[in-house]
Amino acid sequence: MTFSEAASAIRRSCAGITSCLLGPALLSGCSFAPANVRPPLPVPQAYPGENSAGSSVAAIGWRDFFRDDKLRALIAEALANNRDIRIASGRVAEARAAWRIQGSALYPQLDAVATGTRAGTPADLSITGRSETGNQIYAQISAGWEIDFWGRLRNLNDAARAQYLATEEARRAVATELVAQVANGYLLEREYEERMALAQRTITTREESLRIMKRRYEVGSGSKLDMTQAQTLLAQAQMALQVLEQDQAVNRNALALLAGRQVAVAPGPLDLAEASADVALPVGLPSELLVNRPDIVAAEYALRAANANIGAARAAFLPNISLTGAFGTASAELDGLFKDGSLAWNFAPAISMPVFNAGRLAGRLDVAKARQVIAVADYERTVQAAFRDVADSLVRRRQVGLQIETTGRMLAALRERARLAQLRFDNGRSTYLEVLDAQRDLFGTEQTLVQLHRAYLASAVSLYAALGGGFARNIPFATDMQQTGEFPR
Repeated sequence: MTFSEAASAIRRSCAGITSCLLGPALLSGCSFAPANVRPPLPVPQAYPGENSAGSSVAAIGWRDFFRDDKLRALIAEALANNRDIRIASGRVAEARAAWRIQGSALYPQLDAVATGTRAGTPADLSITGRSETGNQIYAQISAGWEIDFWGRLRNLNDAARAQYLATEEARRAVATELVAQVANGYLLEREYEERMALAQRTITTREESLRIMKRRYEVGSGSKLDMTQAQTLLAQAQMALQVLEQDQAVNRNALALLAGRQVAVAPGPLDLAEASADVALPVGLPSELLVNRPDIVAAEYALRAANANIGAARAAFLPNISLTGAFGTASAELDGLFKDGSLAWNFAPAISMPVFNAGRLAGRLDVAKARQVIAVADYERTVQAAFRDVADSLVRRRQVGLQIETTGRMLAALRERARLAQLRFDNGRSTYLEVLDAQRDLFGTEQTLVQLHRAYLASAVSLYAALGGGFARNIPFATDMQQTGEFPR
């Protein structure tokens, strides 16, 4: 950007330099930042196959969405102790302090200064021809102020504010993801409990079958093959239980990491008991993601910061006007500082204009423009990713619901098959291999149905998180959790 381009920008944005020097504009200055216009949504206006009537479920707070008291307590503990939350809170505090530092440049800077010097003058430099020793003592208030005619400082302040707000939204994103992770971990815990109970019942039944097979083999009414097949069935159930115990231990370690310490999850059924477990979850319109999804809001703030940085880079081409001065007393002796005639002051307005800087300012402007292009693309990508998250969650929820229905019918058929196979074996009309296959299929399908039930409940959690649910937009986060004692609900 050349000086002539800058001057043209002044005429376009401020209707001439005169308008910047008159009235309130003297304090507010001009701005050469691009207008903060939200890019058009790069996604369809509705989710595939969805009726978007009503508001999004994301408007519901997590305490109202999750109805299980044990889960609520676990989420609250995680929000209070999780280290990722603490790191995000620290970044918020850091960004807010940086904004405060940058904002201070808009105001005059005052300093109280006291200086004293003692110097000796050789004879050949002295007016009197003799060597002299003199003192100079000052006590004064000094002030400096850069008048922000072109909005450079104001744009830098706007950029710092936008970065601060972006970190607030980034923390909200971390919290939303944490809530979803804790809920999913809780559901896994319940799944493992139910599957382990199922495995234990199966083991008890197969132990009894093995006892019968051994007895029949001992009395000669059964074969050794039947006995070994019964042993195989029992070993398979025992191995399944051992794998489940391992997975449960790993999941509890994951929950401990999320909660910040070891947690004990009380036994209970696989029932999330969330606000809309058995009813349709309203998803609203994709445009509501712009308000509810914290990562989208953070990307928009980043775009605003990029626009403000362009304005600051453009203003750097224009004259810099600053006022400096000092007022106080001066004397050769300390006790003379407050005597008559000791008053001292100076006032030094200055104006500087960049003439030649080897393309440094133009390079800074190009950097700011490039970062703005990146910010726009990042915003659009974030919106597209959010749309996909919601669409994927909707697909999974629909399909898992259908799989549960199909698996339920299959399970009923397999139970009847297992009953008939056992009956045929008891009547000597088939081998124990038929019973073995029927029971193996039945046990596997029972396990699958529990997994699908958990997956259906987890799909509600995923959809809730994908929509940006968990925290109301009008509830600000406390930056220092040590002061508040709790995380915002």
